[in-house]
Amino acid sequence: MNKKSNYKGAFVHETSFIDENVTVGEGTKIWHFSHILKDCKIGRDCTFGQNVVVGPNVIVGNKVKIQNNVSVYDGVTLEDGVFCGPSCVFTNVHNPRSEIDRKHEYR
Repeated sequence: MNKKSNYKGAFVHETSFIDENVTVGEGTKIWHFSHILKDCKIGRDCTFGQNVVVGPNVIVGNKVKIQNNVSVYDGVTLEDGVFCGPSCVFTNVHNPRSEIDRKHEYR
């Protein structure tokens, strides 16, 4: 986990975790119990609510608002200005099934 002070100009709550090789843009706020996994790129002026899980390998544009209890899974890209309501989930497989490994179908 990187130290919170590595994200100059961003606010990362002390209960949140940020893995290695993550960039967080200036003005971004990451609130309670959130986890940003490795190799993510977070834009500037974003807001992440409580208990948000992002990544790995996710790109979040500028001025994105992600509300509480949202999951953004491997390889998803959220473009500038996207709003994610509470408890929504993003995946890159159109017809996900738990018993079938479909990582090769990421879009």
